[in-house]
Amino acid sequence: MSFFTDLGRQYIDGKWRTGSGSWDIIDFNPYNGEKLAAVTVATRFEVDEAYRAAEREQKPWAARSPYARRAVIERALRLTEERQGEIVEAIIDELGGTRIKAEYEVHLGKEFLREAAELAVRPEGRIFPSTTDGKENRVYRLPVGVVGVISPFNFPFLVTLKSVAPALALGNGVVVKPNQNTPVVGGGLIAKIFEDAGLPPGLLNVVVTDIAEIGDALIEHPVPKVISFAGSDRVGRHVGAVTASHFKRAILELSGNSALVVLEDADVDYAVDAAVFSRYVYQGQVCMAANRILVDRAVEAEFTAKFVARVKALKAGDPRDPDTQIGPVINAFQADALTGLVDQALAEGATALVRGRTIGNLVEPTVLTGLPDDSPILRQEIFGPVALLVPFDGEDHAVRLVNDTPYGLSGAVHTADVERGVSFARRIETGMIHVNDGTVHDEPYVAFGGEKQSGLGRLNGDSTVDAFTTQKWISVQHGRSRFPL
Repeated sequence: MSFFTDLGRQYIDGKWRTGSGSWDIIDFNPYNGEKLAAVTVATRFEVDEAYRAAEREQKPWAARSPYARRAVIERALRLTEERQGEIVEAIIDELGGTRIKAEYEVHLGKEFLREAAELAVRPEGRIFPSTTDGKENRVYRLPVGVVGVISPFNFPFLVTLKSVAPALALGNGVVVKPNQNTPVVGGGLIAKIFEDAGLPPGLLNVVVTDIAEIGDALIEHPVPKVISFAGSDRVGRHVGAVTASHFKRAILELSGNSALVVLEDADVDYAVDAAVFSRYVYQGQVCMAANRILVDRAVEAEFTAKFVARVKALKAGDPRDPDTQIGPVINAFQADALTGLVDQALAEGATALVRGRTIGNLVEPTVLTGLPDDSPILRQEIFGPVALLVPFDGEDHAVRLVNDTPYGLSGAVHTADVERGVSFARRIETGMIHVNDGTVHDEPYVAFGGEKQSGLGRLNGDSTVDAFTTQKWISVQHGRSRFPL
């Protein structure tokens, strides 16, 4: 497949090249096992080359008019629109995403490109009064310099763009390390779009590699001032510790264990729709997915019957089939881990209302109920199509259950009373929560991020400006200061 072999390479200092490592990352189609590309890994030497190129090109790029930077982002948006069909097919092949998921990801990617184009002209300086006569205090908003971006496999096109596009628009250079499972959609594909959009060579670089080859070189390197990471909390904890020790800023978007809560006055049919989507979109491989579905006992029987019927009707299979709703998980390791997790829960006393089979990387939907209160599965992220139904007695009980997790990324609550829903949502320890909706949402202008072990910092809108710029205070004394010495 020439598309994947052409873009499954290193992109360093404006050149497409082969890494100098001694082994290859093999890019597989997770559904049928087809080999899409073999990418020879980048070494520490190439990581250094990439960062030095971005550092060299960043200052002249930042000196350009923000309108000129905006024009490049706008051309990238137009190319994304023109190549949408090609990008959708790549997401289906490399991620095992269904067509609906792929189209949704590209749609959101375009929205974030539109936002990035506006961000180019948004930063504003400010003038503050001074306690000293004749002095003015100017605060300038400046790019941080170079940003390192480490992106995940589940939404690689969208999540990579969310950092790359605004970082460039705000005058920074960028080095991307895509996930090993998605080196093209999360790396080469984006580099090609910006190359064709006229971005100066060297400003954006993609290094396809692995920690086994480069260790912490990507986050320890002296050039990048900000590391934007999306992935598991286990790896994120390490990234945060290393970056802090090197006085770098880290933006961490990490694991979740979100809950969708159905209060006794909710529209049950609508809540079922929201819960099915929130748990099973992209096979549940979404950090914001509703791991836990909490239902008031007053509507538990009705909700459970309707939810189980909907889940049993979901079609699992080839993601290229437009009728497929559940495709494969990303690899055999994930498939085996999910199977083991379900087996463990059943051994602890849970009941399977739906028990899906595991066929290769295809993991069919499962619904578990009757979990013991101390079951570990209730407090961890489940990155796959496994739903946990948990009954509760009243709002206070629901709040305790929702907050009984080390994570706090997203959530949802369903009720006939919107203000009751908002009051409930304010009690939940999470970065995002939605009233009468699903748990999986991302919008360009609204702060996105988590609490507790779900991350640090925020992206989107003004939060993105804060993430990829710094402030510089310059005071001007128009008269003469009087010094005490």
